[in-house]
Amino acid sequence: MYIAIEGVIGVGKTTLARLLQPMFNAQLLLEVFEENPFLADFYADRGRYAFQTQIFFLLSRYHQQRAVSKLMTPEQGVIADYTFKKDAIFAEINLEGDELDTYHQVHNALAEKIILPHLIVYLRATTDVLMQRIAHRDRPYERDMDRNYIAELNQAYESFFGDGITGQRVLVIETDHLNYIANAEDLKWVENRIRQSLDMPPYQAELLL
Repeated sequence: MYIAIEGVIGVGKTTLARLLQPMFNAQLLLEVFEENPFLADFYADRGRYAFQTQIFFLLSRYHQQRAVSKLMTPEQGVIADYTFKKDAIFAEINLEGDELDTYHQVHNALAEKIILPHLIVYLRATTDVLMQRIAHRDRPYERDMDRNYIAELNQAYESFFGDGITGQRVLVIETDHLNYIANAEDLKWVENRIRQSLDMPPYQAELLL
């Protein structure tokens, strides 16, 4: 199975992907974002560096996602901490006009060659909680993160993933009151929800909302 974890900056995607990897005997595919040479400049001046930042991410994510087919074997699946689809969410917020049109032309051409996940796990959190988590991890380029930007992203993610995606399974998990790092029961509950969504025993049946 190919499982992708999604959610806004700071929600805990990478942490959850790492924790789930041994539970599902999966290969791990983590987004490479710190190698983007425009990222720090983008957070300082979004308007000036948005296009360069977005195109770099688009091509980087494309090359990573093309490796999914090689990582999957009959014995092992893949767990990723992002989907290729998420790139367009950021583009819609950060780009406009000719830059956005150009981005979509490139994105649509590349998307045709991407393998879709069997399940997207969408981690939902309020903007206040996201800001707390971003502050807690204290990445240098995120220290002056604009709350309005996170709120805008949160609304965009909710519109895209919250109501499901045609032709794909999406499992929505509320994370405001979950702590799957410190609480083994919380992690086990998330694992159970994923197994149930994929009909992958063993799991304890419960109502899927």
